[in-house]
Amino acid sequence: MSQPLDTGVLRSTAHSPSWAMLNRISGGGTSGGAAGALPGGLPGAVNGGPQGGPQAGPQAGPQGGTPGGAAGGPGPVTPAPVRQAEGSGRVAAPVPPALGPVAPYGNGAAPQPPAATQQRLDFCIPCNPYFPTPHMFGRLRDSLETILKYYPSDADTVTAELCTVLGLNPQTVAMGNGSTELITWIDHLLVKESLAVPIPTFGRWTDQPMETGKRVDMFPLREEQDFALDLQEYVRFIRRRGSRVAVVCNPNNPDGGYLRRSQIVWLLDELADLDLVVIDESFIDFVDAERAPSVADEAAIRPNVIVLKSLGKNFGLHGIRFGYCVANPALAATVRNALPKWNLNAFAETVVFMLKEYGAEYQQSLTMLAADRANMAMALAALPELVVFLSQGNFLLVKLPNGVDGAALRDRLLTEYGLYVRECGNKLGSSSRFLRLVVRPHADVERLVAALRTCLYGTRPAPLHPPQPAQQPVQPPAPVPAAAPRPPQAPAVAALPVPAAVS
Repeated sequence: MSQPLDTGVLRSTAHSPSWAMLNRISGGGTSGGAAGALPGGLPGAVNGGPQGGPQAGPQAGPQGGTPGGAAGGPGPVTPAPVRQAEGSGRVAAPVPPALGPVAPYGNGAAPQPPAATQQRLDFCIPCNPYFPTPHMFGRLRDSLETILKYYPSDADTVTAELCTVLGLNPQTVAMGNGSTELITWIDHLLVKESLAVPIPTFGRWTDQPMETGKRVDMFPLREEQDFALDLQEYVRFIRRRGSRVAVVCNPNNPDGGYLRRSQIVWLLDELADLDLVVIDESFIDFVDAERAPSVADEAAIRPNVIVLKSLGKNFGLHGIRFGYCVANPALAATVRNALPKWNLNAFAETVVFMLKEYGAEYQQSLTMLAADRANMAMALAALPELVVFLSQGNFLLVKLPNGVDGAALRDRLLTEYGLYVRECGNKLGSSSRFLRLVVRPHADVERLVAALRTCLYGTRPAPLHPPQPAQQPVQPPAPVPAAAPRPPQAPAVAALPVPAAVS
């Protein structure tokens, strides 16, 4: 019999433990699959991706992926049809039948088999379940010996190739061993005194400058405003505190709140006198609220702006560790010159040189993920007393019912159901009442919803809402031939002034 998981490490670590660590604390074995199987993407896994054979079940729920509502404005979204709204707000669902009070953990629910007998599913680490494709993983496996035996090219060579693929000027780009390396050097080189940042957000933007003795001015995002960032209030806060550097994550982590490009350009204009403004666009590729959401082009020509990107988050390859930033040539050179000549590994180089061949598959993966996000939001919103916040990232923030301890729920979901979720109790500005759940395909979400019903309500009720004839399931798009060119991006629209209400 398998040994129970030691979940103490989940409480003792400042950040989410890795998938490899979960394997180690469970005895080093696998979970009902082939040895070394990752949580999706590889041939034979649940989520094979666009080229991995049939998808895991039909996509359930009404049509999603279309932006709706006013930009940045909080408010509910009607469930029929689903519209993946931008900005902040909550996902609304029909009022379900009463199921009684939320049950304490373990009461009224049948004991479940240990997670070691099931395939574990990762709802914690933000990955793209459809990319890289199985064909890409096969090529990486075939090249493994060469990748491990020989030195990679220097960072300038890899950066030049990435810029060719993305249409960027290499003088405006610095590549790092993950976005965290770039955050570290930005702090050391460019943050002299103080930094303002909304919370909750990505933890390194608060932790890193505090570790080097800087003053961190934290601007709380309020739950009653659905964690919407009011830009005018944020600017006033920066002026009151005298902050010299400002950071905005767009979309934000953990809530997925999104600000339109025109709003971010307005912010850059307002803060043109600061030492530095950083826009962290690590999850920007998952945005479908507008066609060209990035402000990287603005960063390339402004004197005090850096835009940060994370290739690991976009491509579901966190272990490779690669990211990049865009800034004006002088600012980019300041960061680039501080980095080691060989700061990128051979895996990162190999993937970068493969990207130009898989642009169509990557775009298709984003379309499929947007549909999954809308369906998953509605499935979770149907659970009584569970609050689901609108997101433009590849994750959803949910608030648990009153009296539910998120840490205990996280442990139970992992040990009894093999489901790994991110409990947000260690995020500044959040609490253990919140979980961040990564978007996954419909079959995986059904398993999560069933486990949550048992854990929260002590029962397995029938589906709360019968299918509506007028609401057709979202179907994955037709496969795109590998050789098809990537659709051209629309030219950036000139920024417009932001109206009085920008939250």
